[in-house]
Amino acid sequence: MKYRMLALDMDGTLLNGNHQISPETAKWIHKASEAGVHVCLSTGRAYNEAAPFGAELGLDTPMITVNGSEVWKNPRELYHRELLGPELVEKMHRLSLSKEVWFWAYSVEGLYNKENWREGVIQENQWLKFGYNIHDDQIRHEVMMELQNMGGLEITNSMPWNIEVNPQGISKASGIQTVCGLLGVDISETIAVGDSLNDLAAIQAAGLGVAMGNAQIAVKENADYVTASNDDDGIVEVIRKFIFADGE
Repeated sequence: MKYRMLALDMDGTLLNGNHQISPETAKWIHKASEAGVHVCLSTGRAYNEAAPFGAELGLDTPMITVNGSEVWKNPRELYHRELLGPELVEKMHRLSLSKEVWFWAYSVEGLYNKENWREGVIQENQWLKFGYNIHDDQIRHEVMMELQNMGGLEITNSMPWNIEVNPQGISKASGIQTVCGLLGVDISETIAVGDSLNDLAAIQAAGLGVAMGNAQIAVKENADYVTASNDDDGIVEVIRKFIFADGE
């Protein structure tokens, strides 16, 4: 079998527009697993938001969460965690205030935003990812420029109107490399599927990079293959075409 690992983004990829896994997609993921393919969830979500879907699929394989800031050896055991320094979190929080934009931040201790942010929380918590939701293109561009000037950051998105920030060098691609090491799989034997800029590095690094039909344009332009949308079982097409070449 040419491909031994299938790394799947969740929102916009594994999950349809109703944030559910379709029965057909679940069926073919089970077929791939039964054939010996390691199916790995690779998501910007936090562990507690991702793990229930892995359980729904019956997966006991490694997971990549928070855009690569965490790699789980299996759904019960954390293998590696990469943190954002508190000084960077402080700068990003101040930036959200100066631009008057909505922010959110994932920490090991939970999800924080304007509604539950409090004095001292930056020093108390271990930070994994910081993000902004900005629908105004000009303001989003200004925030992007300031983030790039800070340095030490990996900047992507999971929606055209948001910005997601991880520690520099941490991405779904770095997560896939770590998982490959755990499983004894070469990255050339992996398929990475996604729809947003936080999937781009993984799509470029994998043996086969696949963009969903609903993917952002930059993702499609850098993919080896564009499949159907998340509402049209695009993952099924990938599994049938590239794992079961005979479409059994």
